[in-house]
Amino acid sequence: MGTVSKALGLLDQFSRQRALIGLSDFARASGMNKATCHRMLTELAAHGFVEQVGAAREYRLGPQALRLAALREAAVPMREAAQPVLRALAQELGETVHLSVIVGENLKMLAYAYSATHAMTVMMEDADTLPWHATSSGLAVLAFGPQALARRVLAQPLLRLTAQTETDPDAIRARLAVVQAQGFAESASGFEEGVHSLAAPLFDAGATCCGALALAAPAARMGPELRSRVQSSLITAAQQITTLWGGQVPPAIADIWQGTPLPTQERA
Repeated sequence: MGTVSKALGLLDQFSRQRALIGLSDFARASGMNKATCHRMLTELAAHGFVEQVGAAREYRLGPQALRLAALREAAVPMREAAQPVLRALAQELGETVHLSVIVGENLKMLAYAYSATHAMTVMMEDADTLPWHATSSGLAVLAFGPQALARRVLAQPLLRLTAQTETDPDAIRARLAVVQAQGFAESASGFEEGVHSLAAPLFDAGATCCGALALAAPAARMGPELRSRVQSSLITAAQQITTLWGGQVPPAIADIWQGTPLPTQERA
């Protein structure tokens, strides 16, 4: 491992739970001796990537990291950053993939990608705003987003869009508990008859759910084999997009995604 890689590895030790790190802790975590760590940290500090604070002279990320993060956001907006992941996922699974984000009190479509695998595919052009209670995307955000948002949504009248749309707030709350336990949401004909979708939450830099990544397919094609593949690939793609956005998956959700077996299918 080269010197630059070792120095960047030190920056990787910072996390939301570990914003301040002392020299001894750096040495233990990196496997390097104190003298080497101190030399690298001094170089990083000289360029503004870390700074020392407090009586203990612990290190934290410096202003240069913020400057680069701001440049990245300006150069690569959210939609542009996510689009390659959407296209790759649609190509891999052969179905429609879409991404939505919270805008005020609404869940707005940000981007989508189609696959040329099948002649019949789920179309998204007219889906500007997704109903919270009737889509896998909405259920994913309600389950992992701010509790106050879920309370406000479920306190309002909920429209029945199809014969399968769940409109009972208590039943939806029970569904959200299932979503939280399994790490993804699912809806079968809740928004549109004959359309089956799965969605995983997306997280921002504050580890707060800010949207969802979903795949929608005709229900006739969503058999056990495809559903299993969708769950696995969707979670991987959600992690990728969260990272591209500078976000962080909460540790509890990361643990679920890494270890939860596919549960029995839930109907919306």
